[in-house]
Amino acid sequence: MKNAFTGILLTVIGLGMVSCSSTSTTPGADSPVAEPASSNAAPSAPVAPKPEPAPVVKMVAIPAATPLEVLLDGSLSSNKSSAGDKFEASLAAPVIVDGATLLEKGTRFHGRVVAAEGSGRVKGLASLTLVLTDVVHAGKTTPITTKNWALEADSTKKKDGAIVGGAAAVGTAVGALFGGKKGALEGAAVGGGAGAGTVLVTKGKEVELGPEARLKFTLEKPVELAAPGIH
Repeated sequence: MKNAFTGILLTVIGLGMVSCSSTSTTPGADSPVAEPASSNAAPSAPVAPKPEPAPVVKMVAIPAATPLEVLLDGSLSSNKSSAGDKFEASLAAPVIVDGATLLEKGTRFHGRVVAAEGSGRVKGLASLTLVLTDVVHAGKTTPITTKNWALEADSTKKKDGAIVGGAAAVGTAVGALFGGKKGALEGAAVGGGAGAGTVLVTKGKEVELGPEARLKFTLEKPVELAAPGIH
């Protein structure tokens, strides 16, 4: 009888333990349940590409004493021009340094009238003095310094005028006009460019330069410009 009671008691205890174990491992209704990640989440922003490094601009120097031959766009004269007047011109021949073309024919230049003395404004001979002030290269305007280009009328009583219509006539015409005397200080080469350009130098009266007059300036200080092909 005692053994039967003990067996029943052990059976009841065992069933109770199994029931407790089942209750502790089964999640209740109130247990939190992890929700799946929302499919509407904003996508991550794309990574912006790194900017390209700025190109390295190689500079080249045009040395002092380099000649610059230009063709005038318009007209200048000793009696109509005034100090401070601006003018424009284009390069008549390319500038070549150490075998490399640094400035192409047609490159644009700006200049300034330094002095214009008409025969009626001063006691003496009419004269005209010019300089180039800057060059337009690779889309940029760069200041330059040139020596003065100057021309003075002769005082001879011979025929008043001479027209130079081509480069071949320059030496003869200028020699005839100035009689070997000083007439041009810097850049004595004066001549008509190709086409209808003329230079009219009036003895004892005025100095006049027509469109496409070919003038030779000399660079006084070196100038640095972007290497050819860089814009």
